[in-house]
Amino acid sequence: MSLRPLTDAEISDIRLQLNELQVEHRDLDQVILHLIENPPPDELLIRRLKKRKLALKDRILLLEQMLIPDIPA
Repeated sequence: MSLRPLTDAEISDIRLQLNELQVEHRDLDQVILHLIENPPPDELLIRRLKKRKLALKDRILLLEQMLIPDIPA
């Protein structure tokens, strides 16, 4: 990560991105569930949505880690 502390503007931007990604992640979860419960499911679409959901989760974790200050060893 960065060696310098984040500015208030950077923290605000990260929190905004984090919120948007979390909303998109929840939305994808609902879409995937709807597609599975309403046959016939489009397996290719479901796989693509799940892959996108995993990518969002990875990005969310990265942004969350950016908000946690480094603790000196």
